Formats: sequence, C-alpha cells, structure tokens
Amino acid sequence: MRRVTGWGTGVRILAAGLMAACAAVPPAPTLAVAQLAPNGTLRAAINYGNPLLATRDAEGGPRGVSVDLARELARRLGVPLEPVIYTAAGKVVEGIKAGEWDVGFFAIDPVRAADTEFTAPYLIIEGAYLVPQGSPIRRNDEVDRAGVRVAAAKGSAYDLYLTRALKQATLVHAPTSQAVADAMVAQKLEVAAGVKQQMQADAARLPGLRLLDGRFMEIRQAMALPRGRADGAAYLRNFVEEMKASGFIAESLRRHGIEGVELANPVANPARQ
Repeated sequence: MRRVTGWGTGVRILAAGLMAACAAVPPAPTLAVAQLAPNGTLRAAINYGNPLLATRDAEGGPRGVSVDLARELARRLGVPLEPVIYTAAGKVVEGIKAGEWDVGFFAIDPVRAADTEFTAPYLIIEGAYLVPQGSPIRRNDEVDRAGVRVAAAKGSAYDLYLTRALKQATLVHAPTSQAVADAMVAQKLEVAAGVKQQMQADAARLPGLRLLDGRFMEIRQAMALPRGRADGAAYLRNFVEEMKASGFIAESLRRHGIEGVELANPVANPARQ
C-alpha cells in the first residue's frame, strides 16, 4: 500500500500522462451498461458523511474522489451521471433496499455484503479513538472494558466492526460521523470512534480531547453495487483496478488535498474476487 503525501512536478506530469491514456477506452459491454445504469442514467450514491471521499464544492455541488470515479465511470458507460446524496454511510446502505442508487462508495463489511457486491478496495482508511484529555485510557486495547461507552456513527463501517469486536464496552450511536465527537462531549461519554482524519479535526476543534495512538481497525473503501448484477460487477471490478493502476485515484486525492490515506494494493485477477 502507498500512503498519499505531497508530490513533485515529475509525478504530476506522469499522472497527467496516465490520465490521458484513460481517455480512449473501448465501449463498455451492453449488458454491463444495462446493469450499472438500468434506467439509462448512472445513479451514484455520494456520501458526505466521509469527507475524505466527498464534500460540497463552493457552489454546493459534490466534489471528491468518489465523485471523480463516478464521473469517469459514467463517461465510460456513455450515460449521464446522477449523484444521489447522503449524509451517512448507513443511509447509503438503506438506499439499496429502496432501489435508490446503482453504484456506491463505502467500506467493505460482511453485514453489507448480504445485499451488496463489492470491488476490491481502492483506499485504506484508519479508524481511531478519541478520548477526554484526562481519561485513564491510553491504548486502543484498553477501550473494551465494562463501563466504557463508545460513540460511533450509526451504520458506519466502524460501528459495524465495533458491534462485533467490543465485548464489554457499550456503543452509543450518533446520526453522522461529524456528530460523534460532539455526542461524546455532550453526553460525557468515555470514547469516540471514527475515521482518523475526522477524529484529528475534532480534537483540534473541541478543547480537552486527545487522539489515541495507532488505529483500532482498517477501513477498506470500495465501490459497490446491488447483488444480482454479475456483468456489472465484473466491469466495476476491472474499472477500479484500472483506476488504481493508472494513477487516476492518486491524482484525484492529491487534487482534492486528501492526505493520510493509503492506496490499496492492486488485485491480479479481479474477476476471481
């Protein structure tokens, strides 16, 4: 895995060349197009709950790596793009049953896999804990104790993971990832859990909080589509691998100023995932 940091002029030129190479691609198979855009439009679930992936631009529209990937996929399919906006990953997952979107961007989890087919991950994000400055908790492995209450965004990847992993601590749900630290402070909870960059921002924003060293989990960010669309899934897996290998994702992250994430390793044979 490669951590995304600053880059030089030579790398920019290389990425520009790789991006140009992506411009001319063969038409997508008809069945894949029908399964990825069954209504003639690619409805892409864009989650503002994870600002590493998507945020609002100056005009209020969506921007970020997931938006860039959705636009490139729509271009290759030869269909218009319709962003379907959500404020939390749990709401994106709920949208599957309602048939609200055709492709999504969220973390791989066995619970979600019941209704969703995933590509290989394209990003690796760290999950981190935030505690009050005076807390006796110093390490990640000290969180799972009786009497410890952990705030987490309902339906998020780390909420699903902690639901399985925590045996003694108690989860307390916040509606979105941005509300987790505020919920911890307001309810005087012992711990807040979330994406590391969000926890760092909250520690800087709210006085009297500190981040625990290391990570309590690895969040594998992928593209996804509803189950039962085999040709669409195969095309999407190959698409993600090409976007990783070409430098498209790395360039998008740098253009949007996203640092501290890792690019996932390539998959040799995505059809066998």
